[in-house]
Order: sequence, then structure tokens, then C-alpha cells
Amino acid sequence: MDRKDFIKMSGGAALGMALASCGAGGKSTGNRGTIKNLGIQLYSLRDDLPKDPKGVLKKLASFGYKEIESYEGANGMFWGMSNTEFKKYMDSLGLTIVSSHCDYKKDFERKAAEAGAIGMKYLICPWLGKQRRLDDYKRAADDFNKAGEICQKNGIRFAYHNHDYSFRIQDTQYPQDIMMKNTDPALVDFEMDMYWVVTAGQDPIEWMKKYKWRFKLCHIKDRKKDTPFKDGEPNQSCIVGKGSIDYKSILAQAKSLGMQRYILEQEAYEKAPLDCVKEGAAYLNNLVF
Repeated sequence: MDRKDFIKMSGGAALGMALASCGAGGKSTGNRGTIKNLGIQLYSLRDDLPKDPKGVLKKLASFGYKEIESYEGANGMFWGMSNTEFKKYMDSLGLTIVSSHCDYKKDFERKAAEAGAIGMKYLICPWLGKQRRLDDYKRAADDFNKAGEICQKNGIRFAYHNHDYSFRIQDTQYPQDIMMKNTDPALVDFEMDMYWVVTAGQDPIEWMKKYKWRFKLCHIKDRKKDTPFKDGEPNQSCIVGKGSIDYKSILAQAKSLGMQRYILEQEAYEKAPLDCVKEGAAYLNNLVF
């Protein structure tokens, strides 16, 4: 499923803690920063990647990325290569594929086996969508547990990646609460997309505190400054380090709350996507927190 078709944002005022300027944290120190193995979600380059997968991956390695999170394109999450061919190419570049977004309802046994065979850590559900009833989120949690069992058999883990809808009140409850309370921590982790948490008017740190050690991966995606929150707005993603989300403060606390994987993502652009993610890597690889 192409996320461009369904990602929509709605209104709300983000909490002050998550919406401070990032400028002070982005000054280069001349040394590698606190994130030791910066990752990137390949969806950030969804227009360039299918044209030249190997060439794009080589550029990402030169930008300073160390870990890759893939997604399922037309040629699968290994981009026309077998799982072992993809790993061999990653090894040659000094990259590691740690995770991939995928459709967990289709041929998942095979996907989990292929991921486990090359040492991946996660397969991730990228999208659920706003459900009509709260019980639907409970059923989704049951499905996540079953997917987690399949992953566990293959030596990997399952996770769910949020958008803004699960962090908005629906019938007096947060859907995110329902999914987290009804999934087995032994089987299911969560990938926090901090941009969408902030867009829903929530504080990423407070949620990490509420569910300590459940959010193991994160998407670091910035939001344009001075942009009002309104229903149906276009995606306001921007170059990481140039937006309004205070990643210096957030990341300073995230590790102690269970965060393990730090993955840049960008979905809207003011210049060539490769140039955007190059600047984002430079910022995060020199961010000391």
C-alpha cells in the first residue's frame, strides 16, 4: 500500500516540549554525535530508489547512514534481490538492514523466515488506519500478537508504526492505549513516529514514560516551523534539524526509556530528496545530547 494515498493529518496544538526550535542542537562538533548507528527509512526516497536501488543505497552509506529500514516496493523489501543478495550488498557498503515495513497479512511466514535468515531484527506493520470501533483496535492487537509469534519463531520481532490517528481521542480513549495494553510485550514492540505523535498534539516523552521499554524504534521526522495544525493539511515534513521538533531534548531522554533504533524519515520536500536526507544525516550524526 502506498502511504501517499492515505496519509492525512488533522488539527491539534502540539505540546510545547515537543515544539521547540532545533537550531541550538544542530551545530557540528566535528565528531560523530550521540547516535552511534543512524538509520534511514527507505520510503524517504520512494521516487529515486526503484530506479536505481544499488546506487541510492551506496549514496546513503556515503552520507553516514549505518542502518537501513526497508519497505515493500513493487519488487519486495529487498528491491529485486534475494534476501541474501541484499545482505551481501549491504555488507559491501558497511550498511545493515535492521528492519522493514511490510504487509503482515500476506505471506508473512515467508517474509519472517527471509528476514531472520539474514539477521534482521524487525518486521513492522506500517499502517492500520483509523478504525470504526474501539474493539477493532483490540482485534488488531490480537493480530499483532499472532504476527509476533511468527517473528519469534524466526528469531526476530514484530512492531507497529503509528500515525496520528492512534494518538487522538476516539470514543473517550486513545487507540494507542488499547493496542499497547492488548499486545504481549514479549511479542510486540512499537515504533514511534515522533512527527505523527506531535501532529496529534501529544508529547513523545510522556508516552515513552507511560510505556517504558515498549517503544524500541523511532522515526525522526521533523515538522516545518510556524505551520498551523489544521484538518486535512498536507504533509509538513521537512529536513531534520530545520523544523520545530526539539529532537535534542527528546533524544536525550529516549534511550533511558527504552529506545534502541533511531531512523530518519522524510516525506515532503523542498529540494531533491537525496539532498534532504544528506542534510538530515549531517545534523543527526553531529547532534550531541
